[in-house]
Parts: sequence; structure tokens; C-alpha cells
Amino acid sequence: MSGAGASGAPSGATATIAGVPVDTRHWIGGERLASTATFTDRSPIDGSPLAEIARGGAEEARAAVAAARAAFPGWAATPHRERARLLHAVADGIEARLEDLAAVETADNGALLRSHRRSVVPRAAHNLRFFADRLLALGHDDFVTRGHTHHVTWDPAGPAALVTPWNAPLMLATWKVGPALAAGDPVILKPAEWTPLTASLLADIAAEAGLPPGVLNVLQGYGDEAGAPLVSDAGVRRISFTGSVPTARRIARAAAANLVPTSFELGGKSPLLVFADADLDLAADLAVEQYDNAGQVCLAATRLLVEDSVRDAFLERFTDRARALVQGDPRGEPTGVGPLIHPRHLDRVDGFVRRALADGATALLGGGPHTELNERTGGTYYRPTLLTDVAQDSEIVQEEVFGPVLTLQSFSTEDEAVALADDTRYGLAATLVTGDRERAARVGARLVAGTVWVNCFFVRDLAAPFGGSRESGTGREGGDWSFDFYCDLKNTVTAPRGWRRHG
Repeated sequence: MSGAGASGAPSGATATIAGVPVDTRHWIGGERLASTATFTDRSPIDGSPLAEIARGGAEEARAAVAAARAAFPGWAATPHRERARLLHAVADGIEARLEDLAAVETADNGALLRSHRRSVVPRAAHNLRFFADRLLALGHDDFVTRGHTHHVTWDPAGPAALVTPWNAPLMLATWKVGPALAAGDPVILKPAEWTPLTASLLADIAAEAGLPPGVLNVLQGYGDEAGAPLVSDAGVRRISFTGSVPTARRIARAAAANLVPTSFELGGKSPLLVFADADLDLAADLAVEQYDNAGQVCLAATRLLVEDSVRDAFLERFTDRARALVQGDPRGEPTGVGPLIHPRHLDRVDGFVRRALADGATALLGGGPHTELNERTGGTYYRPTLLTDVAQDSEIVQEEVFGPVLTLQSFSTEDEAVALADDTRYGLAATLVTGDRERAARVGARLVAGTVWVNCFFVRDLAAPFGGSRESGTGREGGDWSFDFYCDLKNTVTAPRGWRRHG
């Protein structure tokens, strides 16, 4: 095993990232633990090494689960108001360290610094506050059957393994940590190995806020070395994973052996439908928005489906806006598109595009890496790309690329638009742009998607259910749906008779 025992030699206690000290060890049972092995975390901005990170394995996974199990009785018994207070205290800590978290996250995953400052880090704090408050409002009206009263409660289920991706590390970590902790489940957070840094800072913030030892644990390492033994451990009672379909299948097999409920938010190949009656300026704005985070967004509408009669007018507006995007260092205020996360991912994205071009696709925009910028910076930048002349059954239309690569297809009827939109194995989201309310309702009802946006994109409310259909995932989280997942629901039925009088 590459990631050996936690009692080994220190892996380098801290690294300084953008002037911020970050502990590179695991956080398990309220203590920092090193591993005998490390892995190198590099910045996608310029390829520079950021830190040597403790590389966990089976021993560290067992220790993290044991710490969570030891903490479970006390955390489950903690009154709701105290749990909520502690989650608000963690949120306070996130807001107090907004600049540190934004700077470290940008260095680690290459997303825009201004986005981290203005929306992503504040959203991380909001995730915790929302579920803290939701816990206090959680309840179901009692109901009566033949005089017997039914009372529904949400009981903590046990330790939860939370496996998060690299495209929005802090925000997606708190999206899972918030409801799990509110529900009374101690957690083992396993961040992606390409972006481990803000999870370590979150552990510090949680400890400073007074979260009891073992309630939040952070296990670092590779999926096959640390993640696999974590999700296979019989002490884990819930697994929430955001990532790829193949990894979800492996986790599902491990969870099935222990009959552990899972929640999966997986890939997407979402459509953006533009009808002839749409506001084309709005449609173009929404389409260009799909290049956000260099296209590394699961919800991105990467398949542009445009009615024939407005194809050219839409395309003119879209290309004008897309060509105006500034690509470069994500710390620069004018930058609109940063780097891809890793050289391996750049090669993967480019492979999709090269194969599409070889199959007859046309690149109206981009079509390859930003070679000049990469040579100058050492980063992993890929040009915003738009491909046309693509077949519906082609790889580029059917498979998730997860980069700044869009395809353009046309349709002539509403039925054809829906058929194209629904013709993939995914069903995470869909966006439709139309000026006709009746059409919006009619088409929206026919789209296979967990979320449908009409004349907008990426408008989220934590009270709403979130998840995917088909191979885009299983289950729904958000609002009370999160508590339904992280808890065991209990129905207590009380008879009207049998009571003894006292006093």
C-alpha cells in the first residue's frame, strides 16, 4: 500500500499557498495525522508544485471511520439547537477567512478568483447556515389512525463518507457536510487528490468553531488507496459521491456489500434548446456562460440545439460574445476562462476534440489547447471551442467532455428538439430558451433532467431537490430530501389507551 500508517514520518506539516499556511496532513479524530507517503499537489495556473500532501491508505481510512463511529453517539444526542449553533459557527469561520479560502482555492483548482470571492466561498458558508436552520424547522404533522397517533422523526444514521470532486472543492464539500452534520451524522470527507487544500482549511475552521473531535474528519489520498477502503468499511452508514459514472459503479458495488444507502451526482451532457421565438441575445449570453470554470461544470449545457430559422442569427451573437472572452490567469480581473485542472485532463479533453475533428466535425471556435499561453505560463489552458457538423450518435455529442467544448446542432420542429435533447444516457439538467410560456411548460415536461431552467441558467435554491436522472445519478438532496437521505426515518405509533395515572 502506497499510503502507509498514520504513525509514520511527517509528510511536511504545512505549506504556504498564496501567503496562507495550509496543513498538509489528515484531520482525524480531532488531530493532525501524517502518512509515510505523500503526493504532490500542483497548480493548474502554471504547473508549479503547491504542497506535498499526506497520502492516506487503508489504515488511515479505518482510523477515520473509527473516529467517526466513536463520535457518533455524542453527536447524535446533541440537541438540534446546539448542532445548528455549531454549524453557524463554522459558517462564521468560513466568512471570516473568505480571502484565504478564495486565494487557496484559486491556486489549487484554477477557477476565477473573483468568482470565489463573490459567490463560491459565500455559498459554502450559506450551505451550512441553510441546513442548520432547516434542521430546526424539520418536522411532519402527526396523524391519527383509529385513535392511534403517528409521530415521524429523523434519526441520525451513523458515519457518512463524503467523496467530493475537484471542480468546486469547498462549495461541494459544504453542500455535503452541512446536511450530514445537521442530521447528526459524523463525516469522513475525502477530497479529490487534485484539490485537497481547502478541505484542510475547513477542518481548521471547524475545530476553531468548537466542533467535537471525530465529528468532521478529512482523509486525503487517491481514490483506489484511500477512497476504496473508506466506502467499503462496514462502519460507514451513508455514502454521498459526486464524480464520474465508472467510479460511482465501483462505490455502488462496495456499498451494496454492506447495504449502505448511496447518493450519487454524476456526469451530465445537458442540452440548451433555443427556439425561434427566443430572445436571441439572452440565448447567446446563456450559451457563452457554459464556458464558466473552463467548462468544468457538471450542469453545463454543452449541446446547443438551435431552431433552423434562427441558427445563423444566434451563431453571430454567440461567436461575438465568445471571442470577447479573455483567457488567462484566473487571478486577473479581466479573465473569463482559466485553465483546465490537470495536464491529464487537458489531454483527455483534447482527445475528444481531435477525434471529433477527424470524424468530420468543424471547429467554428477554438479546437485545441492554448499553446502559446501554455508555453508561456506552464499552465493547462484550452481554447473555448464550438464544434458543428456533428452526428447525434457521435462520441462528442454523447459523452461528457468536461471542458470548454460545446457542440451545435439544429432542429426544425419541437418534437425533433425534444428527441435530440433526450437522446443521451444522461439526465442531469436542461436549459430552454423560448418566448412562449405554453411551449416552455410543454417542452419542460418532456425533458429528461433533474433540473430544467427556462430562460435562465444555474439558478439554485437549497430548498429545491437536486440530482440527476438516468446515468446522471441516483437520489435527490437539498431541503428535507437531504435529511431523508442522511437520517433513518422513524414512525412512532402511540395508542390512546394503556396509560397509568400517576400522583
